Amino acid sequence: MSAQVRDADHILETRGTRRDLGAHVVACTFAPDGMAAFGLGDGTLRIATDGDWTSIPAHEGAVLALAADAKGLVTGGDDGKLQRIADATVTTLADFGSRWVEHVAATPTHIAAGYGKRVALLDTAGKLLKTLEHPSSVTGLVFDAKGKRIGASHVNGASLWFVAAKTDNPRKLEWKGSHTGIVISPDGENVVTAMQENALHGWRLSDGQHMRMSGYPAKTKAMSFSRNGKWLATSGAESIVLWPFFGGGPMGKAPTELAGGDAALCTFVACHPQHEAVAAGFSDGMVVLADIGSERILPVAGPGGRGAITAMAWHPDGARLAFGTETGFAGVVDFSKQ
Repeated sequence: MSAQVRDADHILETRGTRRDLGAHVVACTFAPDGMAAFGLGDGTLRIATDGDWTSIPAHEGAVLALAADAKGLVTGGDDGKLQRIADATVTTLADFGSRWVEHVAATPTHIAAGYGKRVALLDTAGKLLKTLEHPSSVTGLVFDAKGKRIGASHVNGASLWFVAAKTDNPRKLEWKGSHTGIVISPDGENVVTAMQENALHGWRLSDGQHMRMSGYPAKTKAMSFSRNGKWLATSGAESIVLWPFFGGGPMGKAPTELAGGDAALCTFVACHPQHEAVAAGFSDGMVVLADIGSERILPVAGPGGRGAITAMAWHPDGARLAFGTETGFAGVVDFSKQ
């Protein structure tokens, strides 16, 4: 390892813990007890305990999605099952047969699971409340910040549903093409989808205004709004691309680009839950923390030999960051350590 890489690993070495988990890290999050959890392509869930990391068999096949709810962790897999993991015990909440459960999202009161063209909405006890039908396969799933609406991306746009509606008629957000992921701004005003054609599309809900964000050299696989919704951080370029959602933006405004110049693609982004900052991972395994206002860049983990960053998550208090790679390398960094 070169001196440059050792310097880039300083934060990981002095404030973090790491493991080689041996399988593709599909997703990561923090459980209600504060432990970092990693969903892997070998079907296991790994919990970052202080000693040996706990391994829990979650699916017969790959873990495809992971979220935390009030009672524990919720996973979706290519075995068609929606599972809850609490106290190292796996409980099946739903079995959708041959349909892969590719997307899960959760709030303190509800769980949503995307399989095929459908989204199942359940309460935290696992009771099925309703099934939401879409015109094509669901490619992304998200609750708004208040947990009152569910957004789903699919071919030719997105659908927005009210969780508590007695009659399920979605608001249809239409734009021709293949939409592959979705986010909703913290104020609930803007919905943005990633597209197959290396671009983003957005809708301002108050007036139906369309927003088009293009120019990416690769597909955007990760999007994250800053804590107050001023910026939308995205992957898919050789830098962190941040679109301004203030002052009339993003239309007619140039994006801000941070942490570029090393010819490695940004593969994942996760905005800090408390501050105007964003963590980003790159195709060479590099992880950085960028302060948006000052544009200061803090290396968290260095590049080389670990594979592309495929998952990243903040603890809600913003003190810890978890990340994982395509080769199975996983790390948890505690920024509160002295």
